[in-house]
Amino acid sequence: MNANPRKTTTVRQLGPVDITALTAAVLAVPEDIWDAENAAKPNRFEVLDATRHIVFRFVDSPRDWRSSHDRAAWAQWRGMLEPVLLQAVRDYGYVHGIFPRVMLARMPAGGVIHPHIDANPAAKWPHKIHVPLTTNAGVVSFFGGQERYLTPGEAVEVNNLGPHWVRNNGDSDRIHLIFEYYDADQPDPVWLGPLFAGATG
Repeated sequence: MNANPRKTTTVRQLGPVDITALTAAVLAVPEDIWDAENAAKPNRFEVLDATRHIVFRFVDSPRDWRSSHDRAAWAQWRGMLEPVLLQAVRDYGYVHGIFPRVMLARMPAGGVIHPHIDANPAAKWPHKIHVPLTTNAGVVSFFGGQERYLTPGEAVEVNNLGPHWVRNNGDSDRIHLIFEYYDADQPDPVWLGPLFAGATG
């Protein structure tokens, strides 16, 4: 299965976005809400370790990015999230762009996301985009074959199909808005048909 040729193979700087209101709202979320949302999240992967998530939108199946749904928190947060999402993707120029997955990821001090690739078929086509909200100088992200520091308020598309990892060596949380984005007008890849031809129920 070949990846979308429009996806970056390293990182793609997408420019600054206004995160002021969103960051203030995120920092005001009580710990019990973080715990409850994290306990109910659909993205339970061992590589994420102690990173907690609030998931707003998610794919219906790990096999297909074209079908996704709003989760309960989306209705409350949509007004703050959409301006940031739309600013981040403005340069793609897609008329019918879709956000199949949208979430907050909160990595504690001392936390780690272990080396991995996003292997499921639904991750191979959409752009994977990070907007850092809070971070510190001790956070090291590895994308596109090298260690990087991702600046708060600077949207960046990352290569999720190559090995990537994160370490928070600092003394404060690292919180990112992470989402996927794709062009609904782009023709589907030829491998998508055979993928579903073998599916059962």
